[in-house]
Amino acid sequence: MSYEEKGTWVYLVVSVVVYAAYVGVVLSRADGGPLADVAYVGPLLWSVAGAVVAGIVVRIVVEIARPSESLRTDERDRDLARRGTLAGQWGVVGGALGALVLALADAYTFWIANTIYLGFVVMAVVSSVVTLVAYRRGV
Repeated sequence: MSYEEKGTWVYLVVSVVVYAAYVGVVLSRADGGPLADVAYVGPLLWSVAGAVVAGIVVRIVVEIARPSESLRTDERDRDLARRGTLAGQWGVVGGALGALVLALADAYTFWIANTIYLGFVVMAVVSSVVTLVAYRRGV
């Protein structure tokens, strides 16, 4: 497995795990009450920062545990990453459009912020999955 493919796996796993943890924290804080009343800003910021740090740390740990033969990125890696990014950008577009609609409807900022965050997570998942499928199919 190439260095870039390992990095894509790390990105996918960290994105999903951190977002799931964030959702768990928010739901536990709701305690049966309205979600829009939950103090979500701190956990959201911590989860975004935590995802960045966890991505770096996990990638280093993976590389120490199973070193890649080469750290060089070749044309195939760049092409697959480009395909994944193009597919994943629709998650961000969807999140932005959803947030715009919610803002125009005067929704609570909780829903607007979480729609944007979900858009970023969808982007991470879709771009990673498309890239990993392309690696496996030999595109």
